Amino acid sequence: MTRSDAGSRTDGIPPSGVDVSVPHSARVYDWWLGGKDNFAVDRAMGAALIQAIPTLRMMAGENRRFVHRVARYLVTHAGIRQFLDIGTGIPTRPNLHEVAQALAPETRVVYVDNDPIVLAHARALMISSEEGRSEYVHADLRRPETVLADARLADTLDLTQPVALTLIAVLMLLRDEDEPGEKLRTLMAALPSGSYLAITHPTQDFNPTEMGAAVAAANQGHITLVPRTRAEVERFFDGWELIEPGIVPVMAWRPDAGAPDDPQAAYYWAGVARKP
Repeated sequence: MTRSDAGSRTDGIPPSGVDVSVPHSARVYDWWLGGKDNFAVDRAMGAALIQAIPTLRMMAGENRRFVHRVARYLVTHAGIRQFLDIGTGIPTRPNLHEVAQALAPETRVVYVDNDPIVLAHARALMISSEEGRSEYVHADLRRPETVLADARLADTLDLTQPVALTLIAVLMLLRDEDEPGEKLRTLMAALPSGSYLAITHPTQDFNPTEMGAAVAAANQGHITLVPRTRAEVERFFDGWELIEPGIVPVMAWRPDAGAPDDPQAAYYWAGVARKP
């Protein structure tokens, strides 16, 4: 993605549909990662969450590194050539399709998000290898049927062949009453045998005090943040076969350079499973 060199967009005109009076999780995450597609309200929310959990920037980076590791694993070890990424967020290089296509240029990726700023960057997401393809669908996980019915998805992915479905720090944005498991299962049911599911999810298991403070700060800023226990995260994979090492702290999922010193330093569970 090519970012503006003018700094954050505080004084700029936001894309159509962007409400800069309230923070947005994708723009807060962008700020944590050092991006420039965020506004004062997002930076204030991000700072409040960092006050609750001082290592949040590191945790955001660990989520990105998980994306890169899981993409490499699925392409090289599982033979996956199609990805459906839900809750893409604002593009941060290397993007999922760049990692996957560096290994298998024919890989196809569909990104899905409902943030107008992500839509504004859709062209950057769609730059792919000549052999492969990347596409963007503007849709909401709360209505998974609209994701599956989108013509761009049907034109890019062959749902008779295995697909890797990725949800990185996304299910936390749905409360239990939103039935995140049911929304996810609608997507899972549309994929054939041999498909994969990759999830990261924040948890209170490692530090309930800091996570509780983060939830309180998020609620005050009108952002949904629902941490879940390991058992709750495991239920999202019901019916699919977890691959080694199972559901583990995100830093401990097949780390690049051996086991981390403290895998629970990033308060996320991570897992990957295969559809039998």
